[in-house]
Amino acid sequence: MLNLDTSVEDVPKIGTAYAKKLKKLGIKTVQDLLFYFPARYDDFSDIIPIKKVEVGQIACVQGRIVSVDQTHTFKKGMDITEVVIEDETGQITALWFNQPYLVQSLKEDQYICLAGKVSLGKDGLYLSNPAYERIYEDSLNENLTHTGRIIPVYSETKGVTSRWLRYVIKPLLTQFHTLIPEILPPEMVEKQKFLPISEAIWQAHFPESFEYADAAKARFAFEDLLLLQLSVLKEKAKLLQNKAQPCPMDATLMKEFTKSLPFQLTDSQRQCAFTILKDLEKPVPMQRLLQGDVGSGKTVVSTMAALNTVKCGYQVAFMAPTEILAKQHFLGISNMLEKFDAKVAFLSGKGSQINGQDKVTKKELLKKLETGEIDILIGTQALISKGVKFKNLALIVLDEQHRFGVNQRAELTREKRTMPHLLSMTATPIPRTLALTVYGDLDLSLIKEMPKNRKKIITTVVGQSDRQKAYEFIKNEVKQGRGVFVICPKIEQKDSEASRRPTSGNFVPQNYSFGFTANQEIKSVKQEYEKLSKEIFPDLRITMLYGKMKAEEKERIMQDFKKGEIDILLSTSVVEVGVDVPRATIMMIEGAERFGLSQLHQFRGRVGRSDMQSYCFLFTTEESQQNRKRLKAMERSSNGFELAEEDLKIRGPGQLYGTQQWGLPDTAMQNLSNIFLIEKTRSEAKELLEKDPTLQNYPLLKARLKHFEQKIHFE
Repeated sequence: MLNLDTSVEDVPKIGTAYAKKLKKLGIKTVQDLLFYFPARYDDFSDIIPIKKVEVGQIACVQGRIVSVDQTHTFKKGMDITEVVIEDETGQITALWFNQPYLVQSLKEDQYICLAGKVSLGKDGLYLSNPAYERIYEDSLNENLTHTGRIIPVYSETKGVTSRWLRYVIKPLLTQFHTLIPEILPPEMVEKQKFLPISEAIWQAHFPESFEYADAAKARFAFEDLLLLQLSVLKEKAKLLQNKAQPCPMDATLMKEFTKSLPFQLTDSQRQCAFTILKDLEKPVPMQRLLQGDVGSGKTVVSTMAALNTVKCGYQVAFMAPTEILAKQHFLGISNMLEKFDAKVAFLSGKGSQINGQDKVTKKELLKKLETGEIDILIGTQALISKGVKFKNLALIVLDEQHRFGVNQRAELTREKRTMPHLLSMTATPIPRTLALTVYGDLDLSLIKEMPKNRKKIITTVVGQSDRQKAYEFIKNEVKQGRGVFVICPKIEQKDSEASRRPTSGNFVPQNYSFGFTANQEIKSVKQEYEKLSKEIFPDLRITMLYGKMKAEEKERIMQDFKKGEIDILLSTSVVEVGVDVPRATIMMIEGAERFGLSQLHQFRGRVGRSDMQSYCFLFTTEESQQNRKRLKAMERSSNGFELAEEDLKIRGPGQLYGTQQWGLPDTAMQNLSNIFLIEKTRSEAKELLEKDPTLQNYPLLKARLKHFEQKIHFE
């Protein structure tokens, strides 16, 4: 007997083959299927007499089949199914292309409902590839599923159409919609004026009106965001139950450190450093995200926290996403702490180093780490590999790796009673809505100012007619000893499951807009290199850099570029965004329209790292109004947070932050930019957990939360 937990494989009309296809959409059980909501709706609810049909409209008509005919056009190799229907007002033809199987199911004298676009052919009006549905003369307008009503349209995958989904979901809804448990507390349902769950689930799939559809979706969006908020707030509460090593702030030491710097801290840096140092004094683990634009000085702030921790007698782990960035942090931090007797070491999968020593084996480094002779270990994911043991780790600093879980932190401090403090840094501006949801378990600090000697980067959108002028400008800059970054255009990826993208405008295929494959990357760089070195800048020194190169080769190229031995460094979007090259004053981005605003802003931040005037050229061949508008926003604004909000509005959170990868339900994902709803669900989640931290009084909500947490993953 079927129940909500029954595997879809055991549902009549589905079976093994379709179950595999549904799994691609995250659907495994009957309940998953019922909670797979439409991406949009088509309105076929207005059934009109045939004589009122007009060219260009989407019309829904009913009538008796007068004739069924099928022909094959040898010239185009196409099967055409032609059906003529009539009602009391007239006749109309319906044409289907390459659907020969229809002649088996559509017969003369049957009654049928059709919905589709009206076109004009040589023999008069016809419906092109209309949706169709068999009906009966004595109940023409009743129990319609695919026509004659507001029709749900779902996100699809290969072999799973919206028509098929309607076909299997409707009978399951009929059977189960009154049995679906209400997980929200009754007082919350009443307070928010929600539809009861049994009605909401029906109206979400087969709404009586768009008002009912909106009411149902509002309820489920609230429910999913509430679960998300409960999850992050519970995670935060769980973390606060752990103990951490308090590290009292040494104000004298901090003053001494800031005086030793060759520049002055901004007010924003001072404020963030103070907040972090006060967090480190607490006996519970800090969980803080330090946000700041590229080049705003986050590393200096984190170095202050590291130095204070070391002087309290503890160790620090500093992890970066790539070897180049980790090595850059190692050199920079070693330099800043040179006068403070701190032992700083570097570890990656390919090498190890200790400041002040020429050579050191990995074995020697790990031994010194375990005995406490190394104060700060900087590296890649190698820091959490087997064999890496700290004596007394008290602080972890992460660069662009916010989702470092409790379990990973516990792994770094094996068998210790305390958990290290966590400071995560990001140059990716996170809109407020995402900060309150996905990053809701982190406290936020924001560096709002850039260092005082920095000049605003001049950004210009360069169309086809202005390219030559821009090239001449770049040549002149190079003559003065300046360096140029060139970002290669993104090669458009073909979605491996193109049919997964429905006709709705708000579904984003997985990974559709992020990065290259390795082969695409190399092809893109080489194509651009050929063009620049042979046609545009034949007399300049141009070098390629891409992700598949060996780490040593990348590092050598970066050092040559810094020293001025390379004029133009050509790379792709996969190469590190945090590299620091003060002599580079020009960022040239080819095919700029193919990148999001936040990503363009990250690229722009690679220049402007000295007191020299820097420039960002956005080369584009795209003339569409929307893309021009996006790129013009880059000219106007140098504020990463403003641009992130703009990007969120234009592209949606799914494409902007890869939220398809998080496993979030569509209703939650589509509302990640709704600040009003997010604040409301956060408030309700807080109130619930204050009253009942373990949700013991809400067993159904607790069970759904557990199921929800198994599906989401913010890696």
